[in-house]
Amino acid sequence: MYKITEARRYNPSVKRLTVEAPLAARRAKPGQFVMLRATETGERIPLTIADADRAAGTVTVIFQEVGKSTKLLGALEAGDTLSDLAGPLGTPSHLDGVKRACVIGGGLGCAIAYPQAKALHTQGAHVDMIAGFRSQELIFMEADMAAASDSLTVCTDDGSNGRKGLVTEVLKGYLDEGRTYDMIIAIGPLVMMKFVTLTAKPYGVPVVVSLNPIMVDGTGMCGGCRVTVGGQVKFACVDGPDFDGYQVDFDEAMRRNRMYTDHEARALEAHVCKLEGQADV
Repeated sequence: MYKITEARRYNPSVKRLTVEAPLAARRAKPGQFVMLRATETGERIPLTIADADRAAGTVTVIFQEVGKSTKLLGALEAGDTLSDLAGPLGTPSHLDGVKRACVIGGGLGCAIAYPQAKALHTQGAHVDMIAGFRSQELIFMEADMAAASDSLTVCTDDGSNGRKGLVTEVLKGYLDEGRTYDMIIAIGPLVMMKFVTLTAKPYGVPVVVSLNPIMVDGTGMCGGCRVTVGGQVKFACVDGPDFDGYQVDFDEAMRRNRMYTDHEARALEAHVCKLEGQADV
């Protein structure tokens, strides 16, 4: 069992949990993830390590409640326990030698982009960060992202925070005005990462994206997380999750991510929260 030491809700669908996991905390690096289960009979799901405290022996994950498993996870609070937590898994991000970077997060992807920006900023790199959300009420970690970058631009699809636009528009503006980068890191919905890559391509800037397809074991044995990169089959859990954006077949990845939409919807409809009904006990 892994005890939850802190639980924080950012908005109605996004929650942050800090969990006692000293072995994972000791070895965690930016870009890696854990596989966890909320209950003994629950589904194993991959969540990126948003932060790790080696001294306290804790890892932090941030997730969006979109299906049965994440809703079970979202019902847990400080003092509760997770059934399982395995990690860190995946290949750490290669950030050595990067002097100037643009780190882009889209929605929940900001939680994954944050540790990349933080690591780069800590090692002395200049970091411009761009964060995109659908609307102002969904914005989270703004202060954290600002502290982990030299400049932060937050934009929303509807302009409710005062800056309307897409992350690709902000990126193009930066590149057009002559900002140079050793690396662009884009993390968020597949379609966002695809268009960040297409935006950067004419400028010849390397783009790294983080892929989070469906995973079962997180060790490369099940083959569920396969993606096509450079015309070859790769497994996101062991070969990634970071990949060269110019080599990723985004259209195939998006098709694969939609394969189980109906199954996920049925599982959610059938889900009965174990916490329901306990108010009368």
